[in-house]
Amino acid sequence: MDNNEIYAPEGTTQKPDHLIRCITSDGAVMAIAAETTGIVHMGKKLHHTSNAATAALGRLLTASSIMGVMLKQHNSALTLRVKGDGPLGAVVAVSDSYGNCRGYVENPGVETEYHPNGKINVGKAVGKDGVINVLRDYGTGNPYIGVCPLVSGEIAEDITSYYAVSEQIPTVCALGVLVNKDDGEVMLAGGILIQLLPGATDETITKLEENIKKLEPVTTMLAKGMSLMDIVKTALSGFNVELLDEQDIAYVCKCSRERVINAFIKLSDDDIRSLADEKGYARANCHFCNKNYRFTKGQLEEIIANRKKNNADT
Repeated sequence: MDNNEIYAPEGTTQKPDHLIRCITSDGAVMAIAAETTGIVHMGKKLHHTSNAATAALGRLLTASSIMGVMLKQHNSALTLRVKGDGPLGAVVAVSDSYGNCRGYVENPGVETEYHPNGKINVGKAVGKDGVINVLRDYGTGNPYIGVCPLVSGEIAEDITSYYAVSEQIPTVCALGVLVNKDDGEVMLAGGILIQLLPGATDETITKLEENIKKLEPVTTMLAKGMSLMDIVKTALSGFNVELLDEQDIAYVCKCSRERVINAFIKLSDDDIRSLADEKGYARANCHFCNKNYRFTKGQLEEIIANRKKNNADT
């Protein structure tokens, strides 16, 4: 599979979603907003998630896409991992510096509970006792790893807390996934992340705080037909907002048969041979897209032989 290929299971299609990055003209506030309905829909289709798992994974996928485009180096990658004491287990999302992402949840079929207002109780599914891990890989061999305790398991609040505690950056994060309660279909998904920059004044902070108090849920604004720029301007009402850039984003899996072979090569000859089951096949499954790769005993021997040949040549 081409590394830049949008992944879609056989018989389905995926249209790219959209993301914008903005800044106020005084350089005091940065905002990134994304609509991720297609991404979250693809995550649900690939992993057959329950409503609660769809909401949790969808929020984390959205956050990873937004945070991924904040990486300054091209070909960098960001990994978010949320692990609470709830029944979902670990929720993982990986994004590149272009905002393309992929992810999975450890227990996708977890039972869904609802709040009295009808909203999915994501915090109960994730659990409050746990941590959020943020790993930024710049391709230099020295990734940055940050860890912060969960505060609610609702994902957005946990990311806001992570920035405040681990990076000392005042941040507001809002994430939303609207799921049809009856059939589990993803109707809308998106998010916005706002950060104060060094030029922010007390007046800036006060004005932003007032705006955030009145801000509607992201999916509500999307349902009203508001564009991403409309949403950013609403969140930054009273500021002069400038668009820095915009781009398409999608659920992109970078797995390939070659990557699996490269993983096998790191094993000993005996370990490679032991991968074959009683029917004579070795199988590998991608966590992110559920694609299966199968190797015969003969192909395993070929991998061993090629490795020995390459080692001899070098």
